[in-house]
Amino acid sequence: MAKTVTLRLEDGVYEEFRKAAEAERRPLSNLIETAALQRIREQQFVDDSEMAEILVNERLVKSLQAGSRDARRKRGSFVE
Repeated sequence: MAKTVTLRLEDGVYEEFRKAAEAERRPLSNLIETAALQRIREQQFVDDSEMAEILVNERLVKSLQAGSRDARRKRGSFVE
């Protein structure tokens, strides 16, 4: 179910968003939603080339596995 969110924007930022949405012929809310989701997904996940680089580094993979195992067992200290 869709939720309504109130967003306060400076006039200049609003105008940039409005013009971008108009240029793409879509609602302002859709532009903001898709831009925010894209940013979040880019920050949370690695792309295929980054993942390939990680997987060929055996030492890194073993370290990640050990860290994951320790986290599941609630061992070690964690940095926020």
